[in-house]
Amino acid sequence: MSYTFSVAVPLSFAKTMERTRAALSGQGFGILSESDIRATFSAKLGTEAATELGDYVILGACNPGLARRALTVEPELGALLPCNVVVRRGKGDAVTMIDAIDPEAMIQLSDSPQVRAVANDAAVKLRAALSLIVAEARPAS
Repeated sequence: MSYTFSVAVPLSFAKTMERTRAALSGQGFGILSESDIRATFSAKLGTEAATELGDYVILGACNPGLARRALTVEPELGALLPCNVVVRRGKGDAVTMIDAIDPEAMIQLSDSPQVRAVANDAAVKLRAALSLIVAEARPAS
């Protein structure tokens, strides 16, 4: 079972970060947190560990309307929020990867039809954001 939606784009890491933020915003997601894992590895484990990992940032994305709907039904779902989106590019890689959590995988512990509906809506929005990034990364014909 896959727990993420993943796409590869032939863009630089910086350009992919820019487009990912814009695409998420276009789907109503704000960025609540940003974790630069490469910088953390560098500070805590040394330059070699950071270089081995490559560029790796976790964006904590939240769509407030969807979060409100879910938390109203099951307040403890806050432990599963925000929706994490990873932008990563390993040393020497030709593409940058974007991995977004599949909200439907996150809520398999819930029996609530309302929570499942929110997860479905979030999945549609995350897939739309990723599709936009891929479409914009294609060379013009």
